[in-house]
Amino acid sequence: MLPHEVVGFSGGNRYLFPGVSGREFIDLSQWLGALITSAEIIGTRGTTPVRALIDQAASMVPGEQPALCAVTGPVAGSLRFVAFGDPVATWSEAVEVSAVSHIRYLDAPVRRVLSLFPPRYDDIWTGAKGFYKVEPIVADGGRVVLHAPHITEISATHPEVLEIGYHCRDYFVKQWDRFKCHPWGDLAHSTHLRGAGIYDPIGGERLRVAVSLATGIPEAVVRSLNLDYLDPCEVDPAVWAADPDTLVVPDASEDLYRLRETKERCARTATAGLVRRNRGRQRGAENR
Repeated sequence: MLPHEVVGFSGGNRYLFPGVSGREFIDLSQWLGALITSAEIIGTRGTTPVRALIDQAASMVPGEQPALCAVTGPVAGSLRFVAFGDPVATWSEAVEVSAVSHIRYLDAPVRRVLSLFPPRYDDIWTGAKGFYKVEPIVADGGRVVLHAPHITEISATHPEVLEIGYHCRDYFVKQWDRFKCHPWGDLAHSTHLRGAGIYDPIGGERLRVAVSLATGIPEAVVRSLNLDYLDPCEVDPAVWAADPDTLVVPDASEDLYRLRETKERCARTATAGLVRRNRGRQRGAENR
């Protein structure tokens, strides 16, 4: 179980929906997450709007659906936590463990991130988590470089991405008549990799951070998709790691990076919610 760009954290009832569901539900859940934005929802504990949609769908399946929820450990093949039982309860327990073990916090944003893709990803569609997991800690005007010389294509199973390119959410929302007939899951993936930005018909698209592909995908293809190109042979991770304004992330896609102030703000929000609930219970007891 890991922080997830669409639902908050993976696992639980998501094994059913959209795990074994059709394209319609997949597109719906993906686009709902994209409207909230990946940077906002990824690593969010509790029931996000997308998680509520998934749980509601799962509640319509008759019979019991016990879930096995696991959190991986720091060493490949190791486990930190396993729970089995009710999919909502066991998922919630696993989330608390994953939030501690798979979210890393920085005190300040960085200007540049070099995400090194592991070989298990063979296209950008699956490997783009190397961007999702670091977007929250990149400074405004910064850059994320996705380094994967072994990747030679965007997506064999989702070719429409080559047609729509990579854009921020508002690019699609404010031109909805133009894009509404495209698969919503493809639109969602596009926004997840391009990150935050704004769009208006006069000023065009303005994006918070730049995204460069240092892969085996031809430069002309990369630039046609509204991304920047960098020759992977020119990237030396050891040299980049020596730059204090650069974060090099090996095996990018596992851990989520966030700013510490975000952690503190979430803690204050959770505490305030608990206080409000306790006050509500107290008033209810007094009224009785």
